[in-house]
Amino acid sequence: MTEPDSGTAPKTAELSRALDPWTKWAAFIGFLLLIGAAAATLMDVLMRWLLNMPIEGWDDLSHLVFAIVIVACFPAGLLQGHNITIRFLGAGLGRRPSQWLEWFGALLTFIFFSFMAWQFMVLTFEHHASGDTTMTAELITWPWWTIATGLVLFCIPVQAVVLIGHTRRALSGDEPGGAIEPEHGTEAGEV
Repeated sequence: MTEPDSGTAPKTAELSRALDPWTKWAAFIGFLLLIGAAAATLMDVLMRWLLNMPIEGWDDLSHLVFAIVIVACFPAGLLQGHNITIRFLGAGLGRRPSQWLEWFGALLTFIFFSFMAWQFMVLTFEHHASGDTTMTAELITWPWWTIATGLVLFCIPVQAVVLIGHTRRALSGDEPGGAIEPEHGTEAGEV
């Protein structure tokens, strides 16, 4: 195998470190929205039970909030390598084939998120063009879907950095590890 250009290693590590705080902030905001949604749902249940008065429109709004909550965690999960992985095949084949399987998984993940971002864009444009609103509260949906689409679009460069890291590891034979490069100059996976 050919060795990758040594000039690309620091660039990938720098990109990983530059993206990391942004992905964590997105996940943190998603977490805050989740806590707020849980509190509002609890309040809605209590009001229904005690006062027979639900929070007007919460059911409509909760669907839009949860769309953002879910996708807000995707960038951090991708960059930190927290996606579901099945490694028994790679373990049986050895280290080098395992690295290429990791690369293939990163490539498929990149393709999947690219396709998903495209579909989110289509959905958002359709909601905008049709003036789509929620059923009960008649909230306009496209601004919510625009935020969700932006977060999914952010996954594409994040996963591209992960894919570059896996490509470099597969070509060089370094041990695969997490997607974020350590700050001390060692390769991911080294101790």
